[in-house]
Amino acid sequence: MQNEEIINSENFPPPFQNHAFEVVETNEISPNNPPWNALTAFLVWLGSVFLIFVLQGIFVAAFAVANNRTDMTELVKDPAVLLLSVISVLPAHALTLGLAWAVVTKFNKNPFFKTLGWSFGTFRWWQFPIILGVFFIFAAVISVFFPEQENELTKILASSRAAVFVVAFMATFSAPLVEEVIYRGIVYSGFRKTFNVPVAVIVTTVLFAGVHYPQYWGSWGTIILITTLSLILTFIRVRSDNLLPCVVLHFIFNGIQSVVLILEPYLKQAAEKEQIPALILHLFK
Repeated sequence: MQNEEIINSENFPPPFQNHAFEVVETNEISPNNPPWNALTAFLVWLGSVFLIFVLQGIFVAAFAVANNRTDMTELVKDPAVLLLSVISVLPAHALTLGLAWAVVTKFNKNPFFKTLGWSFGTFRWWQFPIILGVFFIFAAVISVFFPEQENELTKILASSRAAVFVVAFMATFSAPLVEEVIYRGIVYSGFRKTFNVPVAVIVTTVLFAGVHYPQYWGSWGTIILITTLSLILTFIRVRSDNLLPCVVLHFIFNGIQSVVLILEPYLKQAAEKEQIPALILHLFK
C-alpha cells in the first residue's frame, strides 16, 4: 500500500512548524507510529504509578507486621520505613520495564529499542552541555526568587545516609531509563499517534511533572524546574524523533545531582570554610 503523508504543521504557529511535527500515516512501525495508541499509553502510565504505590505499601506493611508496629503516625517517620519506601521503587521500576517491554514489543513481536527510537537522530553531542548549562543558569535564577523549602524528598534524604545512597543510585541508573521509556517513549508516541504533537507534548509534560509534584510539594522552585525539565526532554524527543537523547540527558542531569548529593556533607564543610560558593549546594540539591 502506498504510504500517505498528512502534514498538519501549518495549523500551528512557530516553533511548531517544522518537520518533527508532521503526522505521518504509514504501516511501518516507528517511534512516531508505534503499535499502541493514547489509551494504551495512559494505562501503561497508570500501571507504572500503581506499581510504585503497591510495592511501597507491601514493603511498609511487611515492616510493620515484622516489628509489631501499629502507630502509622510514628511509623511513617521511622528512618527504616523511609529507606524501605525508597528501596521498594527499584523492583517497581523493574516491573514497569517489563510492562513497557510487553506493550512495545507485543510480547517479542517487535524490536524494543528500534520501536522506541534508540539513536540520536538529528541530535548532536555538543548540544548536551549547552542545554545543561542553560538549565542550571535558569535554576540559579529560580532559586533566588523561590528558595528551597522542606518537602517529602528532603525529609527522606535527611533520615539516613543509606537513604541518600539508594536515592542517588535509583536517580542515576534506573529512573532515567524507566521514566523516559514510559513518558517520552510510550506516552508521547501514543498520544502523538492518536492526536497530534502539541497534545502529546502537553500530556507528556503534565503527567511527568505531575507525578513528581507530591514529593516536591511546597518547594515551588523545584516544581518549576521539574516542569521545565519535562518540557525540555519532550521537545528533544520531538525534534530528534528518537528517545535515546532524552535518556542520555536525563542520565547526565540526574548523575550530576547524585554526585553532589553524596558529596554534600563534604561540600558543606568546604562552603563553611569559603572554599566554594554556597550557591552550588543550593543549586544542585
